[in-house]
Amino acid sequence: MSIELELAARQAFAPGTLPATPPARTSYDHVVLPGDFPDPTVVKIGDTYWASATSAEWGAIFPIFSSKNLLDWELVGHVFPEKAPDWAGSNFWAPEFYQENGRTYVYYTARRKGGMLCVAVASADHPAGPYVDHGPLVGQEAGSIDGFAMPDEHGDLYLIWKEDGNSCHQDTPIWAQRLNDERTALIGEATELFGNDAKWEGPLVEGSALVRHDGWFYMFYAGNSCCGKGCNYATGVARSRNLLGPWEKHEQNPILDRNATWKCPGHGTVCELDGRWFLLHHAYAAESHEFVGRQGLLSEFTWNAEGWPEFVNRSPQAPALTDMSRFNIADEFEGEQLGLAWQWPLGQVPAATVRHGQLHLAADNSRLGAVVARRTHAATYKAATTIDFASLPVDTYAGLAAVGDPYNALALMAGNGQLHIWHLRSGKHQSLVQVFIEPCDTLSLRLEVWGGQRYRFAYSTDGTTWQPLPTENFSLNGTYLPPWDRGVRVALVAQGETGGVATFNNFVVRNQR
Repeated sequence: MSIELELAARQAFAPGTLPATPPARTSYDHVVLPGDFPDPTVVKIGDTYWASATSAEWGAIFPIFSSKNLLDWELVGHVFPEKAPDWAGSNFWAPEFYQENGRTYVYYTARRKGGMLCVAVASADHPAGPYVDHGPLVGQEAGSIDGFAMPDEHGDLYLIWKEDGNSCHQDTPIWAQRLNDERTALIGEATELFGNDAKWEGPLVEGSALVRHDGWFYMFYAGNSCCGKGCNYATGVARSRNLLGPWEKHEQNPILDRNATWKCPGHGTVCELDGRWFLLHHAYAAESHEFVGRQGLLSEFTWNAEGWPEFVNRSPQAPALTDMSRFNIADEFEGEQLGLAWQWPLGQVPAATVRHGQLHLAADNSRLGAVVARRTHAATYKAATTIDFASLPVDTYAGLAAVGDPYNALALMAGNGQLHIWHLRSGKHQSLVQVFIEPCDTLSLRLEVWGGQRYRFAYSTDGTTWQPLPTENFSLNGTYLPPWDRGVRVALVAQGETGGVATFNNFVVRNQR
């Protein structure tokens, strides 16, 4: 959607005349990163805003978005588009941009292979990349996460981060330590800023994002449980005249909490547009919750007379998404490569080739197989694909799946003249249904889901008449699919021995509320 420019000039009126109705104030309270985009970050560089978000266990790592107006965002690339840095194995969380002297830095969290969570940094000559990784800056015994770069009152740049004590039933202090001139290593001593000492914060404080306003440093931060059905995340704020403290927490914390539409709002970054202030943060939509995941919301705040930030009704004012057709997908595999919105399980980069309007996906013999997936936007939807059935090699299966992760999925798979419904839960594989199919050139597969829970599969040999797979004797329930920190993806799958290739002609998703 486009933004109407607000009128800045006043109109003079003759005596006795009434002034015209002033133009409506544009609302910026919207879902701007719909789908699973936790821990969003935003920075303005020149006349362009740049955003990213947690990618967790999905590649490509850390999406990069650009915008001129904070409302319309374009996915333009990824920080690590092909593979993870050599030192890191998982948990790619909470990227934060910092720009200085024409160079852009991304401070991010990842887990060292076989080790602890660390805050690391990569840099590029342009916000869109390509990025060069410089490795970890800090990795405490309990883990270090949620790095944020901020200059102090003297202009010296510091890294702010959280010690991940809640992972081992300890407190979670927020630390600060100076960065070197290259911005790629810590120097000097670390200073503890504050910890989780308020009741609403529960076992943790995290997700620090700082801004300086009217001589104060303000730290927006999150507290309590971030994720899943039982989350109770919320946002607080603290302030200090000096970066290293002492810090004062706002008596009205949390300043941003749940409402009937949005649950567990937190972990955001502050930005400004035309003198108005916003927090880009995540929250679960109440209707779809963990099945879609934590979505990126823009929430406006103002500064009160005491200098504290205030949100309307202390909760996100973004309206619920209603026209879900805006997020429908119809991919005919035009061009020469998959679009940037496609994902794959971390460390399992698929051998995927796009040519002549088809996706050719090389099979993998892992539990589920090779996977290319898209984020979901609703908990109720239909998805479909058409495969080249006649050309499938022996013992190669092509399919359509709802995927939480490579260990948890529900899939409709075709191969060896048959259709199977595969149930994959906690890594355990089970074929629930087997149906023989008469020979045909192409075969269409369809997945339907209601509320993220009830699933049904169907197939068509002519693309028009659909045959449901028999599931009378058991219930296809997908409540187990979402991991604790991620939403469900819809995926195309190729499973089998090396050398087999599955060919897909299209991919369609139709959303409903």
